[in-house]
Amino acid sequence: MLFNTSYRNKDYEKESDHMLGEAFSFLEKIKIGGVGSSRLAISQLSPTLEPKNIQLIVTNYANIELRPKGIIIHFANRLDRYSWPIPFYRLTIFSSHTLSIHGDGDFIQFEKNQNYHNNKKFIQKIINHKNTSLSQEYYDG
Repeated sequence: MLFNTSYRNKDYEKESDHMLGEAFSFLEKIKIGGVGSSRLAISQLSPTLEPKNIQLIVTNYANIELRPKGIIIHFANRLDRYSWPIPFYRLTIFSSHTLSIHGDGDFIQFEKNQNYHNNKKFIQKIINHKNTSLSQEYYDG
């Protein structure tokens, strides 16, 4: 589900904390080595994720935030900011000529340019956290 987070959105905060867990504490962020990516250039959005007033002229960028049970993709369009929370059990990442992140039947594709190469370690960190989180839930469940 896509949330408009230009202003404080209590529904988004409640839903993201419920689905993905609360944000990491300051000490946990240091231990992990950071929980945010630098910007990634968006090449394509799923039709259901496209804002109604999407601006196609300008290159749009997104950031990824790591949470204990998933990720949140933040991107802007004009003056609005949108957030898309994806729990690990619904997250799929494909890497071909673009980096594609899928969840809940929607997707977002990123260009593989210099920004992508700067974020390769962070993407691997997401995959490692996903594997750890899902294996623990499977065996602890």
